[in-house]
Amino acid sequence: MAVDSTRPDIASRLAGFLAMKPIRTAGWRTDRGAQVLLLSALLLGLLWVLGAPAEAQRIENMTANFAALDKVTASVKQLPIELNKTETFRTLKITPRVCYTRDPREPPRTSTFVEIDEILIDGKQKRIFSGWMFAESPGLNPLVHPVFDLWLTGCSQPTRTAPSAKGPNVSPEAAGGGPTIDPGAPPPRRRVPR
Repeated sequence: MAVDSTRPDIASRLAGFLAMKPIRTAGWRTDRGAQVLLLSALLLGLLWVLGAPAEAQRIENMTANFAALDKVTASVKQLPIELNKTETFRTLKITPRVCYTRDPREPPRTSTFVEIDEILIDGKQKRIFSGWMFAESPGLNPLVHPVFDLWLTGCSQPTRTAPSAKGPNVSPEAAGGGPTIDPGAPPPRRRVPR
């Protein structure tokens, strides 16, 4: 099967459409090497932009906030639990290990690693859950228990503040956060246009 040399192939069409058309109209003749170089540079740039990792920083917190449901009494209890401390809800012993959130300017992602033990009738403890829970998707990795439901509602008491968008050594006014307000100071006066 013979190939028609007068018909341009797809690569030369694309290269001509993207950047080579001005060169051809100026009277220069493009060779195959220039087209391949241009296409490979475009693809490499596209891969670099799309392959860059996201810069979302996770914020570590000191407290994991849970909601617990007793299905028998239909009572819901809010349980703020400090990390690495054990809190008891009925026959469950809940121990969060880590609790992460994101900067408020990022999409919310709140997660905790929690270990849950059940106190049996004979006094022994049995591990019934050990894993990650997500506040935005409570059904993704839930506690499966016939009497209790437990889910993560959030994290509190961050150990560090989120870094600013402009850099760590920038004042809040320069970072776009507005001026800092002293809680004891009187409210600022507004100017009314005349």
